[in-house]
Amino acid sequence: MKIVVLDGFTLNPGDLSWDELKQLGECEIYDRTAPEEVLQRAAGAEIVLTNKTGLPAEFINALPDLKYIGVLATGYNVLDIEAAKARGIIVTNIPAYSTPSVGQLVFAHILNITSQVKHHSDLVHQGRWEKSQDFTFTDTPLIELLGKKIGIVGLGQIGYNVARVALGFGMKVWAYTSKSRLQLPPEIKKMELDQLFHECDIITLNVPLNDATKEMVNAKRLASMKPSAIIINTGRGELINEQDLADALNNGVIYAAGLDVLSTEPPKADNPLLTAKNCYITPHIAWATYASRQRLMKVMLENIEAYQAGKPINNVAK
Repeated sequence: MKIVVLDGFTLNPGDLSWDELKQLGECEIYDRTAPEEVLQRAAGAEIVLTNKTGLPAEFINALPDLKYIGVLATGYNVLDIEAAKARGIIVTNIPAYSTPSVGQLVFAHILNITSQVKHHSDLVHQGRWEKSQDFTFTDTPLIELLGKKIGIVGLGQIGYNVARVALGFGMKVWAYTSKSRLQLPPEIKKMELDQLFHECDIITLNVPLNDATKEMVNAKRLASMKPSAIIINTGRGELINEQDLADALNNGVIYAAGLDVLSTEPPKADNPLLTAKNCYITPHIAWATYASRQRLMKVMLENIEAYQAGKPINNVAK
């Protein structure tokens, strides 16, 4: 059985091992694969594993030996799922592996913005504190989270994890979710999306990208927010209209944004958010802690072993 990993570097830049995968078949592992290299490298493979390397319908249909596609992530929009279904190809994803790490980065952004951690550290290194007449020094307002309203858009596993952390800070938790009020614990209140944007101090996006959620953050919703409001996005970059958000930040419509994802990754040099005021961007790292990648590797192996045993799990192409 031939197994090809098209883009294994982000999962394993050298601190994990592929040895267990190699025990499951003849393996070819590539750090990265350009689109024009996919068909040559995947030729003859029964199993193809990909993270962000695209597998459109024309690629899937040009690989007659392909029976299994393993997506090394939770989202699987990198491939044409309908083409895979038409061929009877099993497609698996890796659910829930990054939940603790993503929730952690949500609050890393929130705490950086509300306590201005990076800003004040930079000022200390610039010598501003040593020139202060007082033992304490700040040149920007600091925000306490106790009692603030956080609006969680999407209450899946990551959303619930964010809610639990928020409650620990004494925040009031509101959620936009398809779950009924009866399915929610009493400390999480359900709210419609527009009301959530209008009333909450912090909005965090934890929904998948689809036709309904694309550019859900736009000029109209931004204009309805408090001027002190903060947006956090660890979901997908295209949940936000980036020009609209940049304009809102630069014009003081909202206070700040903490983003781990952008619409194009790596970003283009002219992305308006790269120069927007109070916009803090990390390079899609929420999922990438060592512990998270260990879990991803473990579930990847379990998925393949289940497929080989004739009892596939985490199949999203049913």
